[in-house]
Amino acid sequence: MVLTNAILLYQSGSKGPALREGAAAFASIHDVQENDSGPIIAAGTPLTRAHLRQWTRALDNATAPEILPPNILVAHPDLLVWWVPAQVRLAYFALSSPPKGMKALSQRTSVPVPYPAHLFVASRKGFGVYALPTNERPTAETQLLHSPVLNVYLTGQLCWGNIPRPKALNIASMAEYERAIFESWSTHTNVGQEATVTGKGGLIKLWDDLAATKARRFPVKRLKLFDPNGRARKVPVTLASLIAERAQA
Repeated sequence: MVLTNAILLYQSGSKGPALREGAAAFASIHDVQENDSGPIIAAGTPLTRAHLRQWTRALDNATAPEILPPNILVAHPDLLVWWVPAQVRLAYFALSSPPKGMKALSQRTSVPVPYPAHLFVASRKGFGVYALPTNERPTAETQLLHSPVLNVYLTGQLCWGNIPRPKALNIASMAEYERAIFESWSTHTNVGQEATVTGKGGLIKLWDDLAATKARRFPVKRLKLFDPNGRARKVPVTLASLIAERAQA
């Protein structure tokens, strides 16, 4: 690869790592000339849409085309969103401090339990895990619920601990992200997570009941609407609002 051009970005006001909201912006494109002391940025011209289209096409050529599975909702180099249907899966529990009265989870065990339908949001900055109210492909208006999976923060982000992190963000890595959720050992709830379900006993008691009774369906009505602050929101978080937020992050 040869250094041929440089794009300079300008904004009004003080310098910063990103464009500030409301700031005026300008961009110029420059040839790069080589001499004995190194590369020199030559005089430039205003960056045009034609320049952007040209370089966008060239950069896109570095990304191999992929066939999208039907459960994919968003596929972007910086954002991958998909859903998985509700089903019974083998779960792995090793509670660090089991509450008294546990019927199935008092010790390290693997047991089949029902999971609700889930939404996964993988980006360069994290991995979000959410439950869905119905067992069907979500739409932009679908309101998200807190995931009942242990080791998930109130914000919806997975607590990785010693779980291996996927090294790529692409279609092929989806299975790695799902294994991080469904094939890792559940050891504890995170701060505030017990309050993400209704009914007596909290989240761990709910999982213990499901395992002990060999339930085949997760009681989705017990899951609260997703709220990263743990309070009742006036405007519920929907799939569309979450994607818009992640796209700006």
